[in-house]
Amino acid sequence: MARDEKRPNRPALKLHVPEPPYRPGDTPDYSNIEVPAAGEAPRPDSACDDKETIPLTTHLVRVLDDDHKAVGPWDPKLSVDVLKKIYRDMVTVRVFDDRMYRAQRQGKTSFYMKCTGEEAIAISAAAAMDSEDIHFPTYRQQGLLVYRGYPLVKMMCQIYSNAGDHMKGRQLPIMYSDKEKGFFSISGNLATQYPQAVGWAMASAIKGDSRIAMGWIGDGATAEGDFHAAMTFASVYQAPVILACVNNQWAISSFSGIAGAEQATFASRAVGYGMAGLRVDGNDVLAVYAATRWAAERARSNNGPTFIEFFTYRAEGHSTSDDPTGYRPKEESEAWPLGDPVLRLKNHLIALGEWDEDQDKGQEEELTAMVRAAQKEAEKLGVLSDQGDEGKETMFEDVYADMPWHIAEQRDAALKEGE
Repeated sequence: MARDEKRPNRPALKLHVPEPPYRPGDTPDYSNIEVPAAGEAPRPDSACDDKETIPLTTHLVRVLDDDHKAVGPWDPKLSVDVLKKIYRDMVTVRVFDDRMYRAQRQGKTSFYMKCTGEEAIAISAAAAMDSEDIHFPTYRQQGLLVYRGYPLVKMMCQIYSNAGDHMKGRQLPIMYSDKEKGFFSISGNLATQYPQAVGWAMASAIKGDSRIAMGWIGDGATAEGDFHAAMTFASVYQAPVILACVNNQWAISSFSGIAGAEQATFASRAVGYGMAGLRVDGNDVLAVYAATRWAAERARSNNGPTFIEFFTYRAEGHSTSDDPTGYRPKEESEAWPLGDPVLRLKNHLIALGEWDEDQDKGQEEELTAMVRAAQKEAEKLGVLSDQGDEGKETMFEDVYADMPWHIAEQRDAALKEGE
């Protein structure tokens, strides 16, 4: 061991720099991840003291077992109709993602982000919440919009920044916003949505409203100050909010250990704030639904906030600007022990006797045709690469109720210059 030359009786200090267990060329092995049996985690009453959830911050809430059956106290006992809607929306999102990824590669838009492997999280959470509740999402929760019936054409127009983009090209592609659907504007500056969600929930309580909020964050952004500010305010004021962390193992090219995953589960951070916490199998549709429903009941009954870690894996790159083969093995997603959420729900429906391969093939063909038709409709209004200077005057609009004279002068000069 190295010694401090000035203090030879003491060892020299050193830093620990987290490194992912596997790099390109390695064979991934996830045998170190403890995956408890489905149905094993206890389910306390949603009005329980937060301390009763401490064991659940290191456990893993799971419902679907290896035989594709729903077991244990967290089984939400959803109807077949609800399960089929969730499954249909998950497949829709996956088809949509593939289509828009291809569009980006064809130069029709500048940027896209897929949520492959994480579809169960946003869609099941949307199913478990009231339609009037509001979400403060990151850029990988497109499933919230799909579940709430948001038009695919409208989503695509935003991606293409074309004449049909109701945001007028002012947001990066995939950074949707829709007040009516309770989908708060996505921010590229990650973690800002967390204190916003808490503030909105506090305002709802101050007004005596009955709507709650759900804030979303990735594992990497839990290392930012906004995360801790949000947790503090939520705990101190017992805000009616659900705070979700989607731990998909990677923040761009930095693995979750950089944000603290080597020291403790993300869910265990709830303990220090005196908040209820849950760690959930994010690839298990029923577990995600049950946990979100439990937290929603807790918030709506004035029993305080809940912090949920959805344990999952980002199967694709961070975005179309990222090549994950540069920092992790190609086979890593296939080795992930919690499987594919879409396939797991499909197998559950088959095990119930409510689905079969022919139905599955027919639905996929139908949804592929639907997404393709929506794309053709959106592209009638143009794609990003076709956009010129038309409408540039709108960059001066929607900022001031009464436009200041110097801004008006800048607008007029810009328009004159383009003539």
